[in-house]
Amino acid sequence: MKTMETPTRQPEDDTTDAGTAAPGETSPENTTPPVDPVCQYLLDSGRLRANDLKRAVAYREQHGGELITLLVRLGLASERDVAEAESKLLDLALVTQSDFPEETPEIGDLSVRYMKQNLLLPVAADEDSMTVVMANPRDAFALKALGMASGKHIHTRVGIASEIENGIEKLYGGGRSQMGQIVESLGGSEDDLENVEHLRDLASEAPVIRLVNLIMQRAVEARASDIHIEPFENRLKVRYRIDGVLQEVESPPASSTAAVISRIKIMANLNIAERRLPQDGRIMHRVQGKELDLRVSTVPTSHGESVVMRILDREAIVLDFDALGFEEDTRNHFIHALEMPHGIILVTGPTGSGKTTTLYTALSQINTPERKIITVEDPVEYQLEGINQIQAKSSIGLDFAHALRAIVRQDPDVIMIGEMRDLETARIAIQSALTGHLVLSTLHTNDAASGITRMLDMGVDDYLLTSTVNAIMAQRLVRTLDADHREAIELAPEVAAEIGLAELVPGGPYRVYKPVPTEANSTGYFGRQAIVELIRMTDPLRRMVMQHATSGELLKQARSEGMRTMYQDGLLKCLKGVTTVEEVLRVTQEA
Repeated sequence: MKTMETPTRQPEDDTTDAGTAAPGETSPENTTPPVDPVCQYLLDSGRLRANDLKRAVAYREQHGGELITLLVRLGLASERDVAEAESKLLDLALVTQSDFPEETPEIGDLSVRYMKQNLLLPVAADEDSMTVVMANPRDAFALKALGMASGKHIHTRVGIASEIENGIEKLYGGGRSQMGQIVESLGGSEDDLENVEHLRDLASEAPVIRLVNLIMQRAVEARASDIHIEPFENRLKVRYRIDGVLQEVESPPASSTAAVISRIKIMANLNIAERRLPQDGRIMHRVQGKELDLRVSTVPTSHGESVVMRILDREAIVLDFDALGFEEDTRNHFIHALEMPHGIILVTGPTGSGKTTTLYTALSQINTPERKIITVEDPVEYQLEGINQIQAKSSIGLDFAHALRAIVRQDPDVIMIGEMRDLETARIAIQSALTGHLVLSTLHTNDAASGITRMLDMGVDDYLLTSTVNAIMAQRLVRTLDADHREAIELAPEVAAEIGLAELVPGGPYRVYKPVPTEANSTGYFGRQAIVELIRMTDPLRRMVMQHATSGELLKQARSEGMRTMYQDGLLKCLKGVTTVEEVLRVTQEA
């Protein structure tokens, strides 16, 4: 009887990625060591930073492990980028979760444990061969052992590690999701959760860390701007705000509530023993190769602490008026106002309407070596090169008004104020504009004309407003259609007249679009753009301000001078196939 020998795994050659010199040779200090081909591909394609690779190599030298696995585990590179690199370099097909079979192929005695250890998933088999999706298709030992154990020829494909884990569980395990697998390994009981020290220990255990990292990772993959973690009596609810709309996603069980929230509070350097008062913090975290800045807010509720994390992805922000959705005429008028040597420009809208991004884009437009620009914000959302940004801290008395008094002594050319919150801030801003500074700020009003009446209501003198305000812009964000999956609709003239399209485009045709949901995109929308209205202060408008005209009267005058309202701007985007009429109605007062 022939005995099958199990091959012994040989130590992997580290020279390709650790930079070990050949025997008898000395590695020059200034010579860059050879790099693993996958790492080199990621470096060349801009998906991995050289400094991050050095960090991973240093970590491996101290703790051991496989370099590519460490890059993903440390959040320095994404699983998908690694899989795409393997696919390209080895000329192998990349198989995603949607291509996995519904039923298990015949694989003999291959154990689930072995599949999980080596991250490989058999997806097809016949009498002579087996097709296997692998996260590491260069693992010759795993391939050889698989071939010997099955007695079949192995065809290799490349897969994404987390998707392979889910596929193994779905096809060969108990059908649990990735989150379900992590939750199963959680320890602790409800009685233990009142003990703060035990809670701290529980929040530091690997399963809880993996659970919180998974929630953050999925939020990044879904392009979410906010993560909401909300405890209720019998469940813990997790929701992501995607393109401005909240969507509920898979959540951990209620029993993990205290551990998950404590883990987030530890990451944000908050007091985990304080559960009666709201707390605010910040988390700097690497996910999928991206450096994220998460603003964390906790508030006590009936069943525990509700946590909201705002995700600030510095790499995703686009400081370009065209990309933000500005029409050419609006952009030109706004830039003209920015080029004035002094005065005030206001951007209005509710929370989450893109005001800060618009102001950052404006600052980047006028950021030259000849100008000194200082901002005071709460909080500083993105770091801008060449601009002095001040973080307001009301807890130590550094509010907008106090910061502004110091700023005007710094000889600035341009000042940006995060928000006009009170009369004192508004008065200092107006004084700055009168003394030759350009001031940019935001207000919380529903439209541009209401910005004037809001400042009058705050107590600002009308003659100061007319002397300083150059322009007021109001904006909202609408979800944009996936350009590859949308369907055209011809509107009847009566419908077009009812929603105001006939006023914009007399005579038609009135072709708008609707979203087409797909398996990959359940909404049919992808991304957001701004719809805006811009009031430029003219002499007739200044006279009306002196007469304390209502916002409706100011709006009517601005429209007679050629201003396009937010609603009309949105309708133009509907005709261009950028968004839908339903979206424009959702975010504007015309609904």
